[in-house]
Amino acid sequence: MTADLRFTDPEPRIHPTAELKSCRLGRYAAVGERVILREVTVGDYSYFERHAEAIYTSIGKFCSIAANTRINALEHPLERPTTHKLSYRPNEYFRYLGVDQEFRERRRQKRVVIGHDVWIGHGAVILPGITIGNGAVIGANAVVSRDVGAYEIVAGVPAKRLRRRFSREIAERLEELAWWDWPGERLFEAVPDMQTLSIEDFLDRWES
Repeated sequence: MTADLRFTDPEPRIHPTAELKSCRLGRYAAVGERVILREVTVGDYSYFERHAEAIYTSIGKFCSIAANTRINALEHPLERPTTHKLSYRPNEYFRYLGVDQEFRERRRQKRVVIGHDVWIGHGAVILPGITIGNGAVIGANAVVSRDVGAYEIVAGVPAKRLRRRFSREIAERLEELAWWDWPGERLFEAVPDMQTLSIEDFLDRWES
């Protein structure tokens, strides 16, 4: 069978300096220089720029994650006598004392969930347990401490909503269209319209 020359190799691209543990990457996913990922799933076409970090996170398709971002920033046990990792990773200092599995599981339960077509700006921090809806935008250096709705643009410390990318009606139509689930052949045909048509005209053409 002859390969379809319209498409490049769909295998994920991982920079040799990146560190991944227990991760799953979709087609065309890309992981940049010195990115660190732990127990992260990355959807098709999503990419991490250099020096980003994520742990215990599910990421949708077509997400753009800028450099120096931190997704599911580490939590420390405020209720203990010390917040230092001495209490939950004593194995780094002493023999016969292992990792605190209960605390690790507590961290795992606060998974971050990121939808499709989300843009996370340079240096943004996403705190544990946050959900970010499809099409959202997180401003550079924002600290996200509460959930972000679909197609919302947020920024600041703590992050607050600035505006919506589109009207509620347009956002609902995009969610219904779910273009991120289209096969490559349909995406190939749609790209020129993404580049040139207004959002209304694009939806009118591709909803039918």
